[in-house]
Amino acid sequence: MEQKKRIWVAVGVIENERGDIFIAKRSADRHQGDRWEFPGGKVESGEDLLTALDRELSEEIGIRVQDCTPFMELQYDYPDKLVLLDIWKVTRFSGEPFGKEGQAVAWVPRAELDRYHFPDANGPIVMRLQAEHLE
Repeated sequence: MEQKKRIWVAVGVIENERGDIFIAKRSADRHQGDRWEFPGGKVESGEDLLTALDRELSEEIGIRVQDCTPFMELQYDYPDKLVLLDIWKVTRFSGEPFGKEGQAVAWVPRAELDRYHFPDANGPIVMRLQAEHLE
């Protein structure tokens, strides 16, 4: 049996001073396309996690990470690949995030995150963010 491709992904849950969360829409031609996501991307071979997070957020949405803390890790088994998400809460950054690749973006109050269609692997992130909001 062929082994599934394993992908390690650095994900940023970017929060502003109001507690809103920044999300971006995946392009239609990508895996889980046309869904909203927390920005981030693959950790390259030989790259450490925080370097990857900073690089991906710079490439995708034009910000540089100044302060972040571990939020959660999760593994998701898609039919064609196994994804390990290393999720960090980004609380300080330089620059103003925007859709650098032409993607739609939004600042969303935590309570409204479940109104957006996310990739299956992002469900636990949305649930935890909304549970924190209720505490």
